[in-house]
Amino acid sequence: MNFLEAFRDPRMAGMLRDEIHELAGRRGKRDRPLSIMEVCGTHTMAISRNGIRSMLPSTIRLISGPGCPVCVTPPGYIDAAIRLADSGTHLVTFGDLLNVPGSHSTLAEARSRGAAIHVVYSPTAAFAIAQERSGTQVVFLGIGFETTTAPIAAMVDRAHQIGIHNLSILTAFKCVPPALHILAIDPELHLDAFLCPAHVSAIIGAEAYEPVCRAHAIPCVIAGFEPLDILYGIRGILQQVLHREARVDNQYNRVVKPSGNRKALDLLARCFQPSDADWRGIGVLPASGLTFRENWSTFDAERRFDLRVEKGTVNPACQCGNVLKGKILPTACPLFGTACTPSRPIGPCMVSNEGTCSAYFRYEGKGVPS
Repeated sequence: MNFLEAFRDPRMAGMLRDEIHELAGRRGKRDRPLSIMEVCGTHTMAISRNGIRSMLPSTIRLISGPGCPVCVTPPGYIDAAIRLADSGTHLVTFGDLLNVPGSHSTLAEARSRGAAIHVVYSPTAAFAIAQERSGTQVVFLGIGFETTTAPIAAMVDRAHQIGIHNLSILTAFKCVPPALHILAIDPELHLDAFLCPAHVSAIIGAEAYEPVCRAHAIPCVIAGFEPLDILYGIRGILQQVLHREARVDNQYNRVVKPSGNRKALDLLARCFQPSDADWRGIGVLPASGLTFRENWSTFDAERRFDLRVEKGTVNPACQCGNVLKGKILPTACPLFGTACTPSRPIGPCMVSNEGTCSAYFRYEGKGVPS
């Protein structure tokens, strides 16, 4: 049995399921269901793909949060990117962003009109494109959480070192901990615990969640993405709840260290500074984003092109905002599975491979064939 297969062992999964049911049964019969938010979109996909919800007692609710970076990218950002593309600038982007709706159009539609939009799998590809097209302005669409921001910072640092002057970044970076503070105090959610993201935690470290635990008396358990990782994480949350504890439990310590990846964090601190950020469905959260520091501003596409990212508008029938906040299930959206499907997405939650609506449609048997 290889390393990963050990975290997919059906026999152990059954034992953990039974233990979770036993622990859940110790809670008072009159207690409301335990609400656990999995923050990461990769967790959402793994939970749906592996049938984790069906293994849990009815007294445990798993709620998907705003952990999909594509999904929380606001429409005004897409509008600004389309304006750049239509002006002749070469855009470089991850593929998930192509079909995310702006106010009136998508990057895919701009591409079909002839805009130069390059789809890549790594930020380093933007670096190579800028080198190849030294006479052309190249803009990388920099969205994502701390996991993605770190390699983008490394790319910018390298471009600075060798003097690449035609590359810039249109930033829409998000930081996870500030969002947790907002979600923890939302009176409509009544959250009891967070299942914290694995990849983000590998960068920021387990200690980054301690202020959330202290401020809101809410358990935070870091878990990996394999089935047993997630079940261990849920068990760890139940143990904290039963013992009336609220602390950070790093159950992914084979990857996540207490203080995170110091080299990546130092690079982020050198290139970026905290800023307010607009999250689709949530709104503007103070100090939840990252923008370039003044001495790195030549890489800021907004400054280079005197570009303003406006608020933008969303389809009023689309309920992605409430899905991202964990306030409704995807099936409560009137468009889900009918007007909105992965082949014809109306909202970003159905577009992304980490989107909650996409997960429900693909794996939970909730989709309506189109």
